[in-house]
Amino acid sequence: MSLLVKLLTQRIALGLLLLFFVSILIFAGTMILPGDVAQQILGQSATPEALANLREELGVNTPPIERYLDWLGGLVTGDLGTALTSGQNINQAIGQRLENTLFLAFWAAVIAVPFAIFLGLLAVRFRERLPDKLISATTLTTISMPEFVIGYILMFIIGVKLAWFPPTAVGYRPEADLLTRLNSVALPIMVLTLVVLAHMMRMTRAAILNVMQSAYIETAELKGLSSFTVIRKHAFPNAISPVVNVVMLNLAYLVVGVVVVEIVFSYPGMGGYLVDHVTKRDIPVVQACGVIFAAIYIGLNMIADIVSILANPRIRHPK
Repeated sequence: MSLLVKLLTQRIALGLLLLFFVSILIFAGTMILPGDVAQQILGQSATPEALANLREELGVNTPPIERYLDWLGGLVTGDLGTALTSGQNINQAIGQRLENTLFLAFWAAVIAVPFAIFLGLLAVRFRERLPDKLISATTLTTISMPEFVIGYILMFIIGVKLAWFPPTAVGYRPEADLLTRLNSVALPIMVLTLVVLAHMMRMTRAAILNVMQSAYIETAELKGLSSFTVIRKHAFPNAISPVVNVVMLNLAYLVVGVVVVEIVFSYPGMGGYLVDHVTKRDIPVVQACGVIFAAIYIGLNMIADIVSILANPRIRHPK
């Protein structure tokens, strides 16, 4: 087995092992949550006998290890279980919600990733000058503000005062045409773009500046190459590995951290679905959402590791 195949196999195996341990943490964490789904369903006036019968019917009285093994077996076969409060199959209920969340994250990434790399290169090109200082100050401001604050500001100015886009995503319809859908989620996309753009830009700038300290960069400059050519041909290709890691981490955030933005704009995605069932103490739904978010996060980080291995010869050939 070649070293490259061995490294890739190790990364994939570690990712699956990490997902297994995360599933244990998710299951254990949801088990110790306060509240009672039977009480939520029957209300405060329910008798102890009725609560006991419902708990038995829902299967929440079985030993935790047995419940975990049944749940894990369902995950392996692609069965996320059944919602306790509605009796609906979670796979069917979560499918459209996940598609909506991925739609929102995809278009935010399409805008944020190339723009962040461009701004990072621009900041390096005009290092310590006005463009660099202006870009850094703006991105630092957006990083320092919570998503819901940015969301409410854009909602008030762009959605209410200027009326350029709908202030909320209540009217979003998956069956509508692409332009109508994008118009409905324009403000959530803006918020997500501003948040991840700032972090990606600053990390891109830092990665390229780190490479700029190398001896071969100084040699390229002594040859008389322009700053832009040095950055484009020599610095940026060697900074791809850390940049890819930053991009993947932020793409994971777009999917996993979109919960707050979806709640602010009333978007019918995974965030609203998760929060709604947390309040109902619907443990199987919370567990399913947690595993999906964890799988996406671990998967994107695993892709980042694989891309780094393929892009960096020093990792493939450590000697």
